[in-house]
Amino acid sequence: MRDKIYIVIPALNESRVIQEVIGEINKQGYKNVIVVDDGSQDNTYARARRLKGVTALRHKINCGKGAAAKTGLAAARRMGADIVVTMDGDGQHDARDIRRIIKPISQGMCEVALGTRLTRAQEMPVTRKAANRLGNFLTWLLYGIWVTDSQSGFRAYSREALELVNPRADRYDFDSEIIREIKLHNLNFQEVPIKARYTEYSLSKQEKQGVLNGLKTVYKMVWNLIS
Repeated sequence: MRDKIYIVIPALNESRVIQEVIGEINKQGYKNVIVVDDGSQDNTYARARRLKGVTALRHKINCGKGAAAKTGLAAARRMGADIVVTMDGDGQHDARDIRRIIKPISQGMCEVALGTRLTRAQEMPVTRKAANRLGNFLTWLLYGIWVTDSQSGFRAYSREALELVNPRADRYDFDSEIIREIKLHNLNFQEVPIKARYTEYSLSKQEKQGVLNGLKTVYKMVWNLIS
């Protein structure tokens, strides 16, 4: 079963932690890892490609987290994946949660599993909590589905979902647009509580969601809906 499970990691300037992130995934028994370097200015790509079992792909310029995720999902689909998990590359996600997030898919209970950090919202920095709540509200308003963590990048997709979802978004609005795809294709989904580790390193990432980026995401969500 695990031979058909692929882990996709969009990565931007993560050379400091990418080896550790992949090592944690491997320790949990998952060997099929796809890293998509989204135009990093450091040696993220070089470090990832040296690791056994890792398929390292690279965007020559920064195209956005969503674009990197789409590249990884497409690669996993071509490689015959039955289940694909997306995770952030900064170490925020706990690889021990992979088993939990794929469980409802492997048991045939849903096609998409959405990791939710907001069951432990007290651990989330205030600015990110505000951005997430704004994203949740707008996702519900625009797409008609309420989820507790619309901005989570820790998700799992069945083979059927991989064949159907086709979001246009290339940046952080990608996470919300997946919710639109779930409704558009009438896919079953479940939310799975996950742990989020807010380290000094992960909090220093300027491109991660904050209030300003949250407002940019809202604008792109609305624009994509009406364009």
